[in-house]
Amino acid sequence: MQKSILIIGACGQIGTELTMVLRAKYGNDSVVASDIREGSENLVRSGPFELLDATNYAAIEDVVMHYEIEEVYLMAAMLSATAEKFPMRAWNLNMNSLFNVLNLAKEKKIGKIFWPSSIAVFGPNTPKEQTPQHTLMEPSTVYGISKQSGERWCEYYHKKFGVDVRSVRYPGLISWKTLPGGGTTDYAVEIYHKALENGAYDCFLAEGTKLPMMYMDDAIRATISLMDADTNKLTIRSSYNLGAISFAPEEIAQSIQNHIPAFKVSYKPDFRQDIADSWPSSIDDSKAQKDWGWQPEFNLEKTTREMLENLKK
Repeated sequence: MQKSILIIGACGQIGTELTMVLRAKYGNDSVVASDIREGSENLVRSGPFELLDATNYAAIEDVVMHYEIEEVYLMAAMLSATAEKFPMRAWNLNMNSLFNVLNLAKEKKIGKIFWPSSIAVFGPNTPKEQTPQHTLMEPSTVYGISKQSGERWCEYYHKKFGVDVRSVRYPGLISWKTLPGGGTTDYAVEIYHKALENGAYDCFLAEGTKLPMMYMDDAIRATISLMDADTNKLTIRSSYNLGAISFAPEEIAQSIQNHIPAFKVSYKPDFRQDIADSWPSSIDDSKAQKDWGWQPEFNLEKTTREMLENLKK
């Protein structure tokens, strides 16, 4: 089946891998990658690539019309830790980019949108264990505030204008293919690199800081599965809870020590500890399971094995 797809923010941690999987699925020429900067040579050379500012409505519209785009994956965002340093820049990027694609869909210039939310929408007063789909949401970070606001706008545009927008609340994501981009869960990628480089890691989160996490292959599969799902079966148009595994830093350290016994971790919490403390420990994603059949494939041990094997190569 042919589709014409635009990925905005294709050079980020998720966008890079999503682009390659979608190109494999639909053909290289069917997936237009775009970002404000060029990414890896493989991404830029394997199919159409456009330099594109996600906050520039006219520029996005030009690309959409030129390639006759049907679906947009809006992956451009400033993540949690970086957004705390540049709050207004984060708000501008995270919100205006969303309005641009929502308005294009409202005007019937595109048919379907994927926009990622995050566990950052929850706050310190949210139930931490098995956080429900519908619950108290009082985000305490710039990133979380922008994502919660975005969820409300997605639902509004769906109800008011019939926009087919779909979303998941990503947990922390673990990948060996791309480096993390300024998030609070980045330690769960850095730790594998340091284990192989020098056998030691200074963790910026404290022991016992349990957070929901996911291997990137599961995240990409969930994203595409949701976009492929029957629109009539979707009951959530804000954003679906998405779960896989939950662990604290000492648990991931132990899983690495099972392969590298001499590996050592020390704990030096920084400003990201307060962010992590406001987030859930585990996620109830039963709505995603029921509505579009979501099931993760990677546990912590399988994730560690994949990360170490691929990083060694």
